[in-house]
Amino acid sequence: MGRDVPATVFTREDRRRYRVKIHECLDTLAEMLREERFEAEQPKVGLEIELNLVDDAAEPAMRNCDVLAAIADPAWSTELGRFNLEINIPPRGRLTTGGPDAWENEIRDALNHAEERARTVGAHLIMIGILPTLRQSDVGEAALSENPRYQLLNDQIFAARGEDLYIEVDGADRLRTYADTITPEAACTSTQFHLQVSPEEFADYWNAAQAIAGVQVALAANSPFLFGKELWHETRIPLFEQATDTRPKEIKEQGVRPRVWFGERWINSVFDLFEENLRYFPALLPLCDDQDPAETLDRGDIPELAELTLHNGTVYRWNRPVYAVAHDKPHLRVENRVLPAGPTVADTLANGAFYYGLTRALVEEDRPVWSRMSFSVAEDNLHSAARHGIDARLYWPGMGEVPVPELVLRRLLPLAHEGLRRSGMDDAWREPLLGVIEQRCVTARNGAVWQREMAEHIEASSSGGRHEALRRMTRQYMDYMHLNAPAHTWPVE
Repeated sequence: MGRDVPATVFTREDRRRYRVKIHECLDTLAEMLREERFEAEQPKVGLEIELNLVDDAAEPAMRNCDVLAAIADPAWSTELGRFNLEINIPPRGRLTTGGPDAWENEIRDALNHAEERARTVGAHLIMIGILPTLRQSDVGEAALSENPRYQLLNDQIFAARGEDLYIEVDGADRLRTYADTITPEAACTSTQFHLQVSPEEFADYWNAAQAIAGVQVALAANSPFLFGKELWHETRIPLFEQATDTRPKEIKEQGVRPRVWFGERWINSVFDLFEENLRYFPALLPLCDDQDPAETLDRGDIPELAELTLHNGTVYRWNRPVYAVAHDKPHLRVENRVLPAGPTVADTLANGAFYYGLTRALVEEDRPVWSRMSFSVAEDNLHSAARHGIDARLYWPGMGEVPVPELVLRRLLPLAHEGLRRSGMDDAWREPLLGVIEQRCVTARNGAVWQREMAEHIEASSSGGRHEALRRMTRQYMDYMHLNAPAHTWPVE
């Protein structure tokens, strides 16, 4: 959700000053790009995982402050809802740093420690795109986390919108509801892969990530239930798009861009994305920092570009540009945000291997895929994948519209292998990781498929109704999650 902000009321003068300051930041970024001020050595990879909290009965637990205090680790932080937490895994210089099992062990150790501490306050952690036991009554204003930035963001979104949010999703069931806070967004928990790249390579990596977003979602869908209804395989996509929409209907019909945004074109530079942010989106949190970015750069120091990065954090691109300063050096990252959390660490690392390997291979192709695919088709792929999951049919240049398993097995999985090989990953690690992706395609099974089948099985064989079936399914999900066997191997029984 970005950096902490104080509770405040914004004036017209605040907004005027912010507009001036953010354009100064953009000009400074342009100067830094011209002068090649960015770190461009060995690319780094990183990972953030958002999780839900549940009680012993697998119902939402509004205990994130208590759990954070019990964990007592700065890598953990609050998220929008009191039933959410986020862990930021430290960045790595290479995927292969420390050996083939190092990253998995690091992530599992951190999650297991957090689970042990959470139990002491009556809570448990679950990695899942949308918590199946979440009811609409769980996402009122009281569910907002205590940090003032969440209440402030909520107030600013509704001030811009001027009316309640309308959420509409059609799947096996139909959802039609209104919300008077943004807390339905807290139902969406994701896995976010970061890749640090040079300014010269940024556009190619962002374009590649956009091109494969639909494939990623189809393979990893894990959010089929919301408020007790069976909807899309990855319901998190339409829910997130609607739960932070600042546009009333009339503004939407005028073509104003949504803040949860796929984008509208392939780019030539990272500058294009930051410039679009300023051109299309008014500030939600017009807070000015004391630092003068141009003056800071002129004296040889590195500016934080605080206004630019804060504004960027309120434009929710599925692949977001990130400017950051670490160890007194500025760098750029692609933040890949399309994937749900879970189901297991094994699944998460397989998703990461596929993403990192495939984007590298696509970037290094002689004729880039984004020169052979329209941007609108890439966006259509994302929504088709979210609706149908691994059963989706997606368009790919040279193949036309094909089933996801065929596309991955015939074309994309070999490219992912090659991209990882070029990154220095040998067969001993590549094969198990990408083998998970291969078997998802062979079996046509992922987290969403298992959830739907398991809930249907329980509901048909018992008299407890839909919520009880979802509760029992969620408890079984947590058992399998801790075993760390990939979701395509989970039985339905």
